[in-house]
Amino acid sequence: MEMAAYFQSIVEQDRCPIVICNTEHDIIYMNPAAVSRYDKRGGAGLIGQSIFDCHNAHSKKIIEQVLAWFLESPAHNIMYTYRNEKDNKDVYMVALRGASEEVIGYYEKHEYRNAETEKTFVPEN
Repeated sequence: MEMAAYFQSIVEQDRCPIVICNTEHDIIYMNPAAVSRYDKRGGAGLIGQSIFDCHNAHSKKIIEQVLAWFLESPAHNIMYTYRNEKDNKDVYMVALRGASEEVIGYYEKHEYRNAETEKTFVPEN
């Protein structure tokens, strides 16, 4: 099986929204959690649009500055951007790099800090 299929499955099964943008800030992919989360803003219809259509001027400035930082060095790959107290999560921007370590895009990573509510797996005896 092609390796890309494994990565696609990981992203599509993630319960956190994942929105991938190219370096021109166009939304090129949204996982199912992102489509659902941003349904009121257009859901899957946001694919192909600028990420700036969904953000205010302050956020746009941060996104542009973080992308510039990613471009400075192959060692610059993740930046903590803000804390969302309402949703109890930390938000990061993550660089996406090609085979030669060039920046090909980025995505926003949400890390929720809520305790898991699902039951733990208990093996049958």
